[in-house]
Amino acid sequence: MTFEDFNFDEQLFEGLQSMGYRKPTAIQEQAIPLILEHKDLIACAQTGTGKTASYLLPVLQHISQSEKKYTKALILAPTRELAQQIDQQVEGLAYFAGISSIAVYGGGDGIVYEQQRRAMIDGVDIIIATPGRLIAQLASGVIKLDHVEYLVLDEADRMLDMGFYDDLLRIISNIPEKRQTLLFSATMPPKIRVLANTILKNPEQVNIALSQPAVGIHQQVYMTYDPQKIPLITGLLKDATYTSVLIFASRKETVKDLTKALRRVGVKAEAFHSDLEQDQRETILRAFKSRTLPVIIGTDVLSRGIDIEGISLVINFDVPPDPEDYIHRIGRTARAETTGTAITFVNERDQRKFSSIENLIGKAIERMVLPEELGEGPTYNPAAKSKNHSKHKKSWGHKKKPEKK
Repeated sequence: MTFEDFNFDEQLFEGLQSMGYRKPTAIQEQAIPLILEHKDLIACAQTGTGKTASYLLPVLQHISQSEKKYTKALILAPTRELAQQIDQQVEGLAYFAGISSIAVYGGGDGIVYEQQRRAMIDGVDIIIATPGRLIAQLASGVIKLDHVEYLVLDEADRMLDMGFYDDLLRIISNIPEKRQTLLFSATMPPKIRVLANTILKNPEQVNIALSQPAVGIHQQVYMTYDPQKIPLITGLLKDATYTSVLIFASRKETVKDLTKALRRVGVKAEAFHSDLEQDQRETILRAFKSRTLPVIIGTDVLSRGIDIEGISLVINFDVPPDPEDYIHRIGRTARAETTGTAITFVNERDQRKFSSIENLIGKAIERMVLPEELGEGPTYNPAAKSKNHSKHKKSWGHKKKPEKK
C-alpha cells in the first residue's frame, strides 16, 4: 500500500510528499481508512509508529473538503511539547492546503498567551491544546467549540495519569455531540475503557503491537552499582556512533544531579524538567534537534514529549517504575524504520522492576559485561530483597546526611 491509495486531495498529498512520507506504517494503513469513513476510533499504538499522521491526514482531508469558517477540529494532548510537535506536523502536512492551526498550552509568558488568544479570535481551523490551558481559554469566553466536528485525544492514558479526567469531560461538554471522536493511547487500562465508553459512539478498534519495543531497537542491560553509572556513561559516550543521546531518570532531582555530574567530566548535556520556563525548554529541544547539543537528560515526561528522528542512544539511568514507561523511553530511538540502541542500568534495588519489564516484553534483554576497570556489578537475583551496602551508596548526588547520635 502507498499513500496514493487513500486518494487524498492534491494539496494534501503534496504536503505529505514534501515531508518525506513514502509508505504508510501499520497504524496508518489501518486507521486512515476508518477515519475517512467518519467512524469513531480507539487506537492503541506505541510511540514511534506514525500514529500522529494516522489521524492528522484523514482529519485534514475532511477539513479541506468543507467550508473553513469555524474551528473544525480539536486535538488534546498531555504536554506542551507534544502539542507543539503536533502543530508542527499540521503546518507541514497542510502547507499547500491552506489549513490553519494553533497550539494552545501553558507555561509561556503573556505574549504567548495573547498570541494564542488572538489566533482563536481571528479563527483557526484546528486547535491543538493541553487540557489545563484550554479550560482557561474556555473560561475567558474567547474560544467557542460549538462547530467542532473532529475531536482527537492523543496519548489519552497519559492525560488520565496526569489527572485530566474531569477537565476532559468539561471540555467535551462544550463540543457538539454530533462529531467524530478519535482516541489514541499507548496503553489500554480500565480507566481508558471507561472514558471511551463515555465519549465515543460505536467505535472501531485498532491495536498495533501493544507493549512491544520497535524491532529496530538494540536493547542492552548492565548490572551496576550506583557509583559505577557515571564512569560507565562516560565510557559509552566516547563511542562516536552515539551522536544524539537521551538519558532518562525517574526523579527530577536525579536529573539535575546527573546533569551536573556529567558536565564535571566534560559531557555537554542539558537537563529537561518541569522547573524550566517554556522558552528554556524550546531552546534545549532546538539545540538537540540541530545536533549542537548531543545529550539531554530528563524524566518520563520527556519520553512522551519529544519526537526527533535520528536519536542514536537512549540510556535508562535507572529502571522506570512502570514497565510501560520503559517502552515509551526506548521508543525515542528507532523511530519508524530507523535503528537505535537502548541501554538500561540496573542496580541491586531495581532488579524486580527490571524483571517486570522482561516479563512484559516476553524476552530476556542482552546482558552486557561491565568494563574491567569498573569492577564487578551486582549479581542479578530479582527474587531477593534489595540490600543497602554502604560501600555502594551513590557518591555523585546529594551529600550523605550525618547520622544522628
